[in-house]
Amino acid sequence: MPERLFILNGPNLNMLGRREPHLYGRTTLADIESRCRAVAEELDFDLFFTQSNAEGQLIDWVHQAYEEAAAVIVNPAGLSTRSVALYDALRMLDRPIVEVHLTNVFGREPLYRNLLTAAAAWGFLAGFGAEVYEMGMRGLAGHLSRGGQPCG
Repeated sequence: MPERLFILNGPNLNMLGRREPHLYGRTTLADIESRCRAVAEELDFDLFFTQSNAEGQLIDWVHQAYEEAAAVIVNPAGLSTRSVALYDALRMLDRPIVEVHLTNVFGREPLYRNLLTAAAAWGFLAGFGAEVYEMGMRGLAGHLSRGGQPCG
């Protein structure tokens, strides 16, 4: 039976491919979704992939993930440094969470370095561009195949 997986994307990620391509590249969110769907099929994930610019909508999807006992990959984007509400919602999940960021947030301006939401995550990936999603999916699949046991 496929494992349910939510991939949630925060504010401005709908502009990927056009917004600051020197930082985020030319890959669009639709390109990322297509690649994630192919990997989901390979790894036997039942995938829900979505994006919103609204904090409340992301929180509603986290609540839905809770109800569906889904693992979550989240790119909270700018909400990662400020959203206590999103952090609280993520903390309630019983399934693993992987937080991803396209850029190396720790090599960027100081305002991007204090990641509140990352403290709720089991895993964290940043700085590999669009590949962070596939890397997150593969890492999550390995984690779940070990019964969700911590690494190391």
